[in-house]
Amino acid sequence: MWVWCFFLSIGSLGVTAALAFLVSSSRWWSLFGKRKPRVFNLLLGGAFVAALLMFFPIHNGAVFLSVFNAVQVLAAGCEFGVVAEGIGACDAWLSDAYKTWAAAVYAVAPLFTFGFVLSFVKNLSARLRYLGVFFRDAYIFSELNEKSLALASDIKKNNKRAALVFTDVFDSEGETVYELIDRAKQLGAICFKDDVLVAELSTHSARKELLFFTIGEDETENLNQALKLIERYRARLKTHLYVFSTGVESALLLTEIDKGEIRVRRINEVQSLINRILYERADSIFGSAWQTADGTKHISAVVVGMGRHGTEMVKALAWFGQMDGYRLEINAFDCDPLMQEKFTALAPELMSPAYNGVVVPGEAQYSITLHPDVSVETASFAGEIAKLENATYVLVALGDDELNIATAVNLRMYFERMKLHPVIQAIVYNSQQRKALEGVRNYRGQAYDIAFIGDIESSYAADVILDSELEAKALARHLKWGKEEEFWTYEYNYRSSMASAIHREARILCGIPGADKAEEELTEEESDIISVLEHRRWNAYMRAEGYVYSGSKDKASRNDLAKMHHDLVQYAELTAEEQEKDRKVGTS
Repeated sequence: MWVWCFFLSIGSLGVTAALAFLVSSSRWWSLFGKRKPRVFNLLLGGAFVAALLMFFPIHNGAVFLSVFNAVQVLAAGCEFGVVAEGIGACDAWLSDAYKTWAAAVYAVAPLFTFGFVLSFVKNLSARLRYLGVFFRDAYIFSELNEKSLALASDIKKNNKRAALVFTDVFDSEGETVYELIDRAKQLGAICFKDDVLVAELSTHSARKELLFFTIGEDETENLNQALKLIERYRARLKTHLYVFSTGVESALLLTEIDKGEIRVRRINEVQSLINRILYERADSIFGSAWQTADGTKHISAVVVGMGRHGTEMVKALAWFGQMDGYRLEINAFDCDPLMQEKFTALAPELMSPAYNGVVVPGEAQYSITLHPDVSVETASFAGEIAKLENATYVLVALGDDELNIATAVNLRMYFERMKLHPVIQAIVYNSQQRKALEGVRNYRGQAYDIAFIGDIESSYAADVILDSELEAKALARHLKWGKEEEFWTYEYNYRSSMASAIHREARILCGIPGADKAEEELTEEESDIISVLEHRRWNAYMRAEGYVYSGSKDKASRNDLAKMHHDLVQYAELTAEEQEKDRKVGTS
C-alpha cells in the first residue's frame, strides 16, 4: 500500500500541475473546445488528492481520518509529526523519500489554498462591481490585450458612463500583463478572472445594452466563444456580439446559426483596414496618377508582400481603379515562389489573359503583374523596382513592423534615384512607433514622406468597429435592393455593399458626371456613364471575389456555390433589366 500511495500521490499532483499549465494557455485549451477551468481550483484539488493519498497508508486505510488531515494540510493546520510518527510502518528504503514528498506537500498545499481564496475574493469583488453598473450599457471583452484595451479606451473617451468589463484576466503572466491590468484599472474597468463563458454577466438590466467582443489572439477560440454566447443570450434584446475573425469558417457558421435577437457582427480586421485605406485615402491613389498627352491618367500601384493584407489590396485595387479617364496597372511582389499560383487560384478569371491587360469597352480594364520568389532584401527586388518607371502608389505589407519600415525607406531611396515620388504607405501595428515615425526625416532634414498606417490604436477605435460611417453608407446602398437583416447576415451582401459605397465616393472625388446625383436627377448621358462604369466595377469586384462567367446569359446558369454568374459579360450584352439595375446601384 505504501508504494502505491506514494507514487499515486506524486502522480496526482503532477498530472494536475500539467493540466493547470495547459489551462493557463488559451491557445492550448481551445483545442479541446471546452471552457477553461480555474487554475487554482485544479491545483487545490490536486493538492488535496495528493495529501489524501499520502495519509491513507499512515492511517491504515482510514478514509475519514485521511480526509481530515488532508484538509488540515491545505489550511496549514496539520503538524508534520503526524507523518513522522506514522511513517514508522513504512519500509526503510521508502522512508526518506516519503518524508521528503510529505514535506513538499506540506509546503505547497497552503500556497494553492491561498491562491484559491485570493482568486475567489477577486472574482467576488468583480461580481459586486458588475452589479453596481446594472443600469449602464456594458461593453464586455473576452480577453485583455492591446486590441481590446485600445477599443475600450476609445469607447470610454466617447461615452464616460460606459461600463467596461474584461474577462479571462490573469495577473501572473509577466510584466506586460501587469501593465495591461494597470491601464484597464485606470479606465475604471471591471476585471474578471473567469472566462467570458463562465463569468455571470447576464444579471444586467434588460433596458440596457450588452455588447460582447470576442477579441482574443486565437481566432478559433473567438469563434467558439461567439457560438456559445449566441446560445446563451439568443433570447435577450439589446444584445450585440462582435466576433473578431478573418477565417472563412467563421463567415459560414455565423451565417447559418440561429442568432435570435442578437445582432452579430463579424470583424474581418484585414478587410476592414483595406476598406478604410480606399475610403479615407482615395486621393492618395487617384490623386497621384500621372497624365499622358491624350489626358488619360495612369495609376501604377505597387504592393509589396502578398500575405493577407497584400492579397486583399490587389483584389480591391482591381475594382477600385475602375474609373473613366484612368488606366490601372498593379505590380505585386512576394518571396513565396508559389504566390502567382495561389493568387490565381483565388481569382482565376481576374488573372485570365482574356481580361487581364485587355481593354474592352464596357468591361473591367486593368493590368496585374505578379512577381513571385522575390525577397525585398535582395538586389533582384531593387532591379525589378527599377523597371517600374511610373510608379504612383505603394503599399508595404510584409507582416512585420520592422521589415515594413525598412522596406518603405528603401523603396523611397530606389524611387528617388529614378526621380519618382510615389505615395508610399506601410503597415505598422505598434501605435507608439507609428506616432514616433510621423513626419520622420533624415539627418539633412529631408522628409521620407511615408504614411505609416494600420496601427492598433486607429484600427480598434469606436468609429471603426461600432459606428463606422462607411458601414452606414454601405447599408444605405444595400437597402436599395435588399433587407437590412440580409446585409448583416450574409457576408456576400456586406462585402459587395461596402465595395459599392467605397467606389461611389471615389467617383465623386474623380468628378465622374452625375456621381453625386440621385437617379431621377441624371441626364441621359450621365445615366449611361454611371451604368457602364458601375458594371465595369462590378465585373472586376466579382472576379476578385473568385467568380467566373457561368457560360450562359440565362439566369438559371448562376451558381453561387460554384461562384458562377451569368452577368459577367460586357455591359452591351446585359439585358435591359440588368442595365437598369446598374444605373440604380450606381447612383445615390
